[in-house]
Amino acid sequence: MDFGRLITAMVTPFNEQGEIHWEETARLIDYLIVDQKSETLVVSGTTGESPTLSDTEKVQLFEFAVKHAAGRCKIIAGTGSNNTAHSIHLTQEAERAGVDGILLVVPYYNKPSQEGLFKHFEAIAGSTKLPIMLYNVPGRTVTSLSAETTLRLAQIPNIVATKECASMEQVTLIAASAPENFRVYSGDDASGLPAIAVGAHGIVSVASHVVGAEMKKMIDAFYGGAPLQAAQIHQQLFPVFKGLFECPQPLPNPVAVKYALTLRGLDVGSVRLPLIPPTEEEQAYIKGLLNL
Repeated sequence: MDFGRLITAMVTPFNEQGEIHWEETARLIDYLIVDQKSETLVVSGTTGESPTLSDTEKVQLFEFAVKHAAGRCKIIAGTGSNNTAHSIHLTQEAERAGVDGILLVVPYYNKPSQEGLFKHFEAIAGSTKLPIMLYNVPGRTVTSLSAETTLRLAQIPNIVATKECASMEQVTLIAASAPENFRVYSGDDASGLPAIAVGAHGIVSVASHVVGAEMKKMIDAFYGGAPLQAAQIHQQLFPVFKGLFECPQPLPNPVAVKYALTLRGLDVGSVRLPLIPPTEEEQAYIKGLLNL
């Protein structure tokens, strides 16, 4: 399975009642494919507010995204949790919904050992035929999936990729030693091009909601033999990469990018509690990032 080099971790649009806004979800999918050049969409990941989506909503999103994308891009379903049995159940539901792949976050809160992490992912992989992307984000999960454990998991045939947010050192170690068909993705926009330079295949992005077309040019420039041009684009986009998370103080994902999308004319709505909308100061900052 080729998920491409630019993957967008898609927000979940909500209406004024806080329910999924299906018409706007369709419009967002079209916009990300056509305007922002996304090759794959992650549905119900962290950016999609997965902690506050019910299982029913998640499965509905999987089914809707598969049907509406209609083969124009790949759909990866976020089915990871800190409960192995629950993740297996949701993964099997996602497979029945027709998604192209699965994203499994490192279990959070219960702080398993590396062997526990290995057995967790091994069990979920054994429950499905779908290709799996691991997701290591210690800033959210506390526990970090080590490079050694990632490389053990890479030997499992349907574990085909990792979204890595730990460090550039970890990206390098995994990319250097993984099987040829195992791909490393940067999960941090600001580190995307540096990660590609040390062996990552691509980026799982949040900023691609608003600067995806430019990010695609950056990636294409690097692989097209123009690394200096890629660096220049990276430097131009860097304030957006950082600003969507630091705005002007640290702001939880996806608060800023949802507001940025509304500025672009997409009615994706607000966020669900315990997240809250940006303040007036934060809104002004986001407008400045987008030169609005």
